[in-house]
Amino acid sequence: MKNLYEGSKEEQISRLKTEIKEADAIVIGAGAGLSTSAGFIYSGERFEKYFFDFEEKYGFHDMYSGGFYVMRLDPEITWAYWARNIYINRYMKAPKPVYDMLLELVKEKDYFVITTNVDHQFQRAGFDKKRLFYNQGDYGLFQSVNPAIQKTFDNEEWVMKAMEAQGFIQDEFGVFQLPEDGKIKMEIPSELIPKCPDDGSDMTMNLRADDSFVEDGGWHRASAAYSDFIRRHENLHVLYLELGVGANTPVIIKYPFWQMTSDNPDATYACVNYGEAVCPEDIREQAICIDGDIGTVINELRK
Repeated sequence: MKNLYEGSKEEQISRLKTEIKEADAIVIGAGAGLSTSAGFIYSGERFEKYFFDFEEKYGFHDMYSGGFYVMRLDPEITWAYWARNIYINRYMKAPKPVYDMLLELVKEKDYFVITTNVDHQFQRAGFDKKRLFYNQGDYGLFQSVNPAIQKTFDNEEWVMKAMEAQGFIQDEFGVFQLPEDGKIKMEIPSELIPKCPDDGSDMTMNLRADDSFVEDGGWHRASAAYSDFIRRHENLHVLYLELGVGANTPVIIKYPFWQMTSDNPDATYACVNYGEAVCPEDIREQAICIDGDIGTVINELRK
């Protein structure tokens, strides 16, 4: 496997700009690095603003660690934490317009998106929801712990009620902020703990963690649409554009993109990633690998 630094970054960006313009179709594969570039950081300022009380009492310093820690606490506290986590990572717009800029690049093209991100930012930016496959779930959905109930439930209304119950106040733009005195509760009322409307069972997030993940009707329709798009374009000039995909789940995006590029001499594989822009030797001549911040690269592509 090679890091591709042949030619300057500017030359690689120029090649990618040409590919975007000339490709018959673009398949975007997006991982956590794309949302990180858009400002979805799990620590620092965002964490300290909305979770300062949890940090002070329980000693964790980022949202990811906190998600594991609160599972051992009373459900009223656990769900208060998750209401905040879901709200800022699903119902707030990304701090930086990276998704919006990406849409500008591809909106006139025949495109499809497969992503392991669960923050809904593609739809918020205006991508066609019929061209999106959220393989790993969605922060905006709950599922029952009862495996017999193979469907999901929208959680937006619950999240808003749970934020209000903790004392957060919506500003003139509808964004929840801390009250002026900074006093909020670290729990929700017991009656607000989410329960499945079908059988009253406990709810959990619709995020792929193990084989209990619910692949509902919407998931299967999106999966079929993605497979159909791949099939219809498999012998054309396709750009497989991988953005911010790490090594945690390579079998979902990275390895298939490599294989489909290898199988199609007219295809191009492009990887934009900070510190992880790599490809296998056998597709080196068909590859563009750019080591850098995704938002910065996308901005250069728009010029």
